Amino acid sequence: MIRISKRVEQLPPYLFVEISRKIAAKKAEGKQVISFGIGDPDIPTPDSVLKKLTETAYNPSNHRYPETEGLLEFRSEVATWYKARFDVTVDPATEVMSLIGAKEGIGHISLGLLDPGDIALVPDPAYPAYHVGTLFAGAQSFKIPLSESTNWLPDFSKIPSSIAEKAKVIWLNYPNNPTGAVAGIEFFEKAVAFAKKYDIAILNDACYTEVYYDDYRPVSILEVPGAKDVSIEFHSLSKSYNMTGWRIGMAVGNQELVRALFLVKSNLDSGAPQAIQHMGIAAMQLTESDIQVRNKQYQIRRDKVVDTLQKIGLEVTPPKASLYVWASVPKNHTSASFATAVLNDLDLVLTPGSSYGEFGEGYVRLSLTINEQDLDEGLRRLNTWTIPEGPL
Repeated sequence: MIRISKRVEQLPPYLFVEISRKIAAKKAEGKQVISFGIGDPDIPTPDSVLKKLTETAYNPSNHRYPETEGLLEFRSEVATWYKARFDVTVDPATEVMSLIGAKEGIGHISLGLLDPGDIALVPDPAYPAYHVGTLFAGAQSFKIPLSESTNWLPDFSKIPSSIAEKAKVIWLNYPNNPTGAVAGIEFFEKAVAFAKKYDIAILNDACYTEVYYDDYRPVSILEVPGAKDVSIEFHSLSKSYNMTGWRIGMAVGNQELVRALFLVKSNLDSGAPQAIQHMGIAAMQLTESDIQVRNKQYQIRRDKVVDTLQKIGLEVTPPKASLYVWASVPKNHTSASFATAVLNDLDLVLTPGSSYGEFGEGYVRLSLTINEQDLDEGLRRLNTWTIPEGPL
């Protein structure tokens, strides 16, 4: 009998499996299922970025294995971008690394920092890869509960000192997936002070800093003086420049943390394709106005979604950043029962908040990465819907 690893057997159940089965069944019946599920930009990659791929794909030097750390030209452009965007200075030679999408780096970093039995401080609700990477490293996740009462920010004072003293890393993510919450520089200052007090590495997922609305503009943890002593930041061109399919991102920050990630990656992958790194360079050279045009489109979608959810009686705060709207479900529903009712009655897919952790229970997440025609049709269905009684 074939046996698989215990680490795979220990993976948490994927709540969306049953919903995915129902989606497939509905589509087989010829139903038009509209998904507000995955955060995958529907807006095309910019033309100037695509042209750079066609130019560089024919260069024979880009047909060979890339270096793990990435082209120096790519890393230098990342450093230039960080300086222009956040006024942060980083050394492209030692403090920047290319990634095959930020998720790859987020998954691999735990193997470079955690040993079996170590503790990682992981927020809840959160992007599942933080916990899964910890599990694959044989380490333990200590949940940091997030709640609406604290604007979905962790309260460092509530982390027991006995746990903090044993922890090796802490995960942060603002603008946040799934809640859409944001964090200011004051919060990151507290995070850096906490990390230095307990000798903890900060692993900051900053993939949504370029998706923002109204008069808000997200910050980087590396803007905090001394943050580079304890922090590595994961960034992605996927959400920033509509490049999810091209798989290109970067890790920036403390050189020892970057080196740990390099040692893992150099043994497990061969780096990001060089032609795609050139696409990344072209993307980072786009102007602020290019970003603003795209964000205005998302903002129009955000406002439509928030307005509809509020009209049908859900409590929701318009997010200042990210690609998501996070809404509380009716009190007689669970996250899963409400998402199931929406799918059964309206052929619409919402993501249950409980799929992001136990403290995501009571909420659903809607992605804004849906074309206008489907968005309007989905919201029309919601506007005409009477919410059924739930199981509670």
